Amino acid sequence: MRKPFYRQLYVQVVLGIAAGVLIGMAWPSTGIAMLPLGEGFIKLVKMVIGPVIFCTVVSGIASMQGMKQLGRIGGKALVYFEIVSTIALIVGACAATLLHPGHGFNIDPSTLDTGAVRNYAAKAEDQSMVKFIVNIIPDTLISAFSRGDILQILLVSILVGFSLNALGDRVQLVRDMLDQVTHSLFRIIHVVTKAAPIGAMGAIGFTVGKYGLGSLLPLLKLIATFYGVAIGFVVVVLGGICAMAGVKIWRLLRYLREELLIVLATSSSEAALPQLMDKLEKAGCSKQVVGLVVPTGYSFNLDGTNIYISLSILFIAQAMNIDLTLWEQLTIFGVAMLTSKGASGVAGAGFVTLAATLAVVPTVPLAGLVLLLGVDRFMSECRALTNFMGNAVACIIVSAWEGELDRSQLKEQLGDAALGRAGYPAR
Repeated sequence: MRKPFYRQLYVQVVLGIAAGVLIGMAWPSTGIAMLPLGEGFIKLVKMVIGPVIFCTVVSGIASMQGMKQLGRIGGKALVYFEIVSTIALIVGACAATLLHPGHGFNIDPSTLDTGAVRNYAAKAEDQSMVKFIVNIIPDTLISAFSRGDILQILLVSILVGFSLNALGDRVQLVRDMLDQVTHSLFRIIHVVTKAAPIGAMGAIGFTVGKYGLGSLLPLLKLIATFYGVAIGFVVVVLGGICAMAGVKIWRLLRYLREELLIVLATSSSEAALPQLMDKLEKAGCSKQVVGLVVPTGYSFNLDGTNIYISLSILFIAQAMNIDLTLWEQLTIFGVAMLTSKGASGVAGAGFVTLAATLAVVPTVPLAGLVLLLGVDRFMSECRALTNFMGNAVACIIVSAWEGELDRSQLKEQLGDAALGRAGYPAR
């Protein structure tokens, strides 16, 4: 039986968001005090992210016919990530060039107080591609889970999956046990998700109470440009990619509406990572593809962050009346492709990534970050939403690319109207 509308999670989350906005506007101090509600919900979800990734990846690799399949899926995913990430950077730069969101500010860099961004600059200096690669290797098998580092957990999971696959039928009992544990973990997530409306109310209440909607006015054009470009990217670019797999983006958005609202409220795409993996499996993506593509994409496929970086850097340059040559813009793209990976998993990763990119491109002063500090929190929701949808689409397209997309399940979950003409085979 269909649930009454007031018992549906997405309706409850919308009401929680609305309540948080009202409380933050009417009683700012109360809104700020509600932060633990949002943080508590995110911690509850992160508590099970590691075990979910481990069980899903290990179970998927252990059931593969051979290790060539793993390399093929991983290779296709990485190629897809780099192509779409590059498109996202170009889209952000084109939007800044055409719409000029920074013109008219006429900022003198020497008048900016850089004290507020020193912490982000310090984190950015601590990031490098070599250190990022070395940090993928955990100190111990257990420390990967205690730190909650997604890439470290993924590495451990792949190694364990390899070993179980090599041992074959001798460890069938272990495989069966992992499947049962996975089902139990997703049941835990189902229970935890019921607290999403409270978490959404706390997170939004804090944001509005601390920063206030009035802080948006000076940079309203930049924010409007970013949201407009991100929405256009999802509809046109990701929608076009979905169409290649025979899926309509509107139906996918509707299918993931609860998770999107959770991401919107918490400004964290990780808050809906386990739910995304569960729903993609239910929608017909194979366990192997979901287990590899989604966790990897959370570090390597950050479309929203890439749009934000290129748009923000050009905004700062325009606000300071700095003309960047085509070569300097291309340099920014190249650096951003690296820094967006190196800063993954760092608190305030989008802002840290921007700082790391500016540090390598001295033409635009690092002091320009001050211009964005007050509104970054309002832009982080859009970054997280775009990153989330980018990884959902990546998983579907790689599944279709591999011939591992069950269209009967997809039709059942998304509806008859969701499917168009597919450009890839399906199982």
